[in-house]
Amino acid sequence: MGFLEVAALIAAIAFAMLVLILTLPILRLRHTVDATTRMINELNDRTGPLLGDVNTTVRNVNVTLEQVQTSLDGVNLQLAKVDTMTSHAQNISANVANLVTVVSAAAANPLVKVAAFGYGVRKAASARRHAETEREVRDTIKAQRRAARRGNQ
Repeated sequence: MGFLEVAALIAAIAFAMLVLILTLPILRLRHTVDATTRMINELNDRTGPLLGDVNTTVRNVNVTLEQVQTSLDGVNLQLAKVDTMTSHAQNISANVANLVTVVSAAAANPLVKVAAFGYGVRKAASARRHAETEREVRDTIKAQRRAARRGNQ
């Protein structure tokens, strides 16, 4: 045997040892791949019913959203009616305020005149009483002075 044949034999033995050494991880990798395949198959088996349930839930949510939309449309109609009633009430209250202003202006002017007249009458009566009292006091003082003069004479 020559040098090349010995080198080839060593290379073949080294390659065989390499194959033997790599056989164990490859077998373990095969078990891992088998387990992963089983897990993916189980996941596929479980995912189908879950997706069916999700589809049913989405359909139910869509139905509920349609009902909510219908309810909101009804509420919007009622709010439009309330807005109309509110604007009518606002017009009525403005008309009542204007009427109150007119009535109060019409009633206040004569009332002010009556009040002023009453005040004037009271003031005049008070002045007259005061004038009568002053006149009586003056007359009394004059009478006392006359009497005092007559008594001194």
